[in-house]
Amino acid sequence: MLRRTLAKGAAALTTAMALRGRQAAAQQGPAEIQFWHGLAQPLGGMLEQIAADFNASQSRFRVNASYRGGYAETMVAAIAAFRANNAPHVVQMFEVGTATMMAASRATKPVWELLQQTGVRIDFEDVLAGVRGYYSLPDGRMASMPFNSSTSVAFYNKDMFRKAGLDPEVFPTTWPAVAEAARKLKAAGIANPMTTSWPTWLMVEQFSAIHDIPLATKGNGFGGLDAELAINNPVMARHMQNLIDWHKEGLFRYGGRDNAADGLLPAGEVAMTFASSGTRARILREARFDWGTAMLPYYDDVPKAPLNSIIGGASLWAMNKGPSGGRSEAEWQAVAEFFAWLAKPDVAAKWHTDTGYLPLTRSGYERVKATGFYKENVGADIPIEQMLRGGGTLTENSRGIRLGGFVEIRNIIQEEMERAFQGQQDAKTLLENATRRGNVVLRNFERANRG
Repeated sequence: MLRRTLAKGAAALTTAMALRGRQAAAQQGPAEIQFWHGLAQPLGGMLEQIAADFNASQSRFRVNASYRGGYAETMVAAIAAFRANNAPHVVQMFEVGTATMMAASRATKPVWELLQQTGVRIDFEDVLAGVRGYYSLPDGRMASMPFNSSTSVAFYNKDMFRKAGLDPEVFPTTWPAVAEAARKLKAAGIANPMTTSWPTWLMVEQFSAIHDIPLATKGNGFGGLDAELAINNPVMARHMQNLIDWHKEGLFRYGGRDNAADGLLPAGEVAMTFASSGTRARILREARFDWGTAMLPYYDDVPKAPLNSIIGGASLWAMNKGPSGGRSEAEWQAVAEFFAWLAKPDVAAKWHTDTGYLPLTRSGYERVKATGFYKENVGADIPIEQMLRGGGTLTENSRGIRLGGFVEIRNIIQEEMERAFQGQQDAKTLLENATRRGNVVLRNFERANRG
């Protein structure tokens, strides 16, 4: 009897304490989390609206989303904040930072662990395979939360095509045909026939995947930290030399590093651009001309080409506060619930249709397809079709990249490309220098993270 009475008393006390805890939490207000992102306008505003919609959907949690500069700046800021014991709860990290974040185990909480701890469920089997594989561990567990995944496509000015006597409904499928079209555009008075955003992502990384040539050994780094760059190959040398020659000829305009060239097509300064599919939102808002979307070109004499393009964009990482600080259970719960909100089919579908990024999930894609969106918005499904090009079977060369220090390696390749465009070196020297310098970065990363 005494034991039963004590048990009832303990249960009542536990219930009362939980009730007081909930009341105290309600009095204190919702659990707040900081979310740092690297998307400028208009995409940044759309992302912050998603956070606002999540906040409005419930009263327990609040996400404070803020822009912290581009992806590279956001990464540097987040690492510095962690060291200062003041990291954001969530940080948006571009895809080439994946290996670096996986190695920073003290700074991050893997998504699989976050969901296990909080009891929140996300059906990652519904996430597009090419996206899911990029951000998962070898055993399939998710390291980060896929979100704004893009691939790269071609955008072009149909009015300029008409002026040059080109068919505005047909974009060149091969690189030689692109060069031929560029010459016709130049002859028609178009000063800058083509450019590219993200020079390394488009002209090295995507190019390698589509042509089924390795960017690096060890399956582009998925097989181990001891990978080495493999970009110094005949197919890449051919394309780099073409870009250099087209630059001299005035057919290709180098628009700058990373996404510096994003604004050139919508401003009417170029006729063709190769850019993230997420650039669609900016073109929709700013372009004052008829424009189109197409798959990336390729060299049709390269065996197996064209294969699928690979993803870009970013994923979301849950971060520990710092070396000496933790998070409350309510904060982790808020992070997990926010991630689950992003995976909802209606949220994923709206983000896709508003921005041009890939739909996060298959169910989101099917929901958009059922609305007739792709019939009304010709070209919006091009990124998805391109991801499935080559039958949709990923190879070691087309599944993605997982190299440590790849942000620095990208900058190295861009530096060497710039020297070539300035007439200081040819493609062979460009690739030799980039490979040598890039491998130094890989070896430094391997030493710092081995064991």
